[in-house]
Amino acid sequence: MTYQRVLLKISGEALMGNLGYGIDPKVVANIAQEIKEVISHNIQLAIVVGGGNIFRGVKAASAGMDRATADYVGMIATVMNAMTLQDALEQISVPTRVLTAIAMQEVAEPYIRRRAIRHLEKGRVIVFGAGSGNPFFTTDTTAALRAAEIDAEVVFKATKVDGVYDSDPQLNPNARRYISLNYSHVLTHDLRVMDSTAISLCKENNIPIIVFNLSIQGNIIRAIRGETVGTIVGGSCDVK
Repeated sequence: MTYQRVLLKISGEALMGNLGYGIDPKVVANIAQEIKEVISHNIQLAIVVGGGNIFRGVKAASAGMDRATADYVGMIATVMNAMTLQDALEQISVPTRVLTAIAMQEVAEPYIRRRAIRHLEKGRVIVFGAGSGNPFFTTDTTAALRAAEIDAEVVFKATKVDGVYDSDPQLNPNARRYISLNYSHVLTHDLRVMDSTAISLCKENNIPIIVFNLSIQGNIIRAIRGETVGTIVGGSCDVK
C-alpha cells in the first residue's frame, strides 16, 4: 500500500445521497463497508465529516444569523453525522471512536491529539466531530489541521465529483479534469478544491490532497494503493 495513515474528509452532502436533506442510511452503510475494507489492509484511518446536509453556517449567516452562532450550530451538525457514521461502522464490527473539538462527554470523547494517535495505532477508526471547535473555520481546514496533527500521509477529499476541473463541467461540456496540480496553482486560480487556509496548511506540511468521487465503489482503496483516482494536489500540473 502507498499510504499507511490516511485522513479522509467526507462532506455532509455525501451522506445525504439523493435526498434533499439529512442522512441516507444506505449511503452511510455503503461508506462503512468501504471503510471496513480499508481497515482490513491494516491502514490507519481518521475521518473528518462535514455537516452541510443538516446545517450550513455560512448560509445561515448570510440570512442574518450571527456568524459565530451559525458556525457553532454547524459544528453540532457534524457531530450528528459523526455519530451516525460510528454506528454504521460498529454494526459491521469496525471499532470506532468519535472525538469532538467541543466537549460532549456523554456521547463522544474530547479531542486529544495523543489519544487520537493511540486509537489509530490500536486499529480503531476515529471520526473527528465539531470541526476545529472554532467559528469562521471550515471542516476542510479542520481536515488539513488534523492531518498535520496526527502525521497523516495524505488527505482524501471524498466528494460527488471525480476530480478537479479547469471549469465547471456542468456548465462547460469541454471542461478538462486535472490529473495532478500543485498547491500554488490551486490558490492562484481559486479552483475551490478546499478553502485557501486548508490548501496552505497542506502545502506548509507537504501533505498531498486527493480529490475523488466517493460514490464509485472501491475508490478509497484504489487511492490508498496509489492508483490514479480523481485529482492529486501536491504534484505538477497535468490535465487529462
